[in-house]
Amino acid sequence: MRDELNTEVKQAFEELPEEELEEKVIQIDRVTRVVKGGRRLRFRATVVVGNKNGRVGLGVEKGSEVTGAITKAVAQAKKKMIKVQLKDTTIPHEVYAKRAGAKIFLKPASEGTGVIAGGAVRAVLEAAGVKDILSKMLGSSSKINNAHATIEALGSFKKMKTGDKKEKVEKVTKGEKTTKKQTKEIKS
Repeated sequence: MRDELNTEVKQAFEELPEEELEEKVIQIDRVTRVVKGGRRLRFRATVVVGNKNGRVGLGVEKGSEVTGAITKAVAQAKKKMIKVQLKDTTIPHEVYAKRAGAKIFLKPASEGTGVIAGGAVRAVLEAAGVKDILSKMLGSSSKINNAHATIEALGSFKKMKTGDKKEKVEKVTKGEKTTKKQTKEIKS
């Protein structure tokens, strides 16, 4: 009985569609370290992973080979995925974030504007599924720091409450009499 349930559960999980994630390599660097016998060469990969529907992650890993570094970075990015609060095709409001020397300013744009961003910021925003946005990189031009600052900015949006305020406002507009307590609730 128990084995039958386990097999049924496994089959149900296998039938579920796996979330399609898009991977984009932002940067690959050669990193050397001086050791007793000379220099040791490794590769550092910076990868962004997203489903183009509000989830995005960033991974930075090192490996002795480029493919190994990319694989590790993708795995780390999948672990560190965040949920991005989107408002239609853009972000809810302006946001400013700072990471090390990199400063990022993101501003919502009207539909049809496109992604006005460069380099690492563009890669992160496209992976997150933002289609209309204006951005400005200030300070450092480091791709890693700019990507981290963008992730930080996208993760800083608070959850928007929908329903509560709208319902209260609709009741008032329909001509019902309101008490002082109800008007205080509407304003808050």
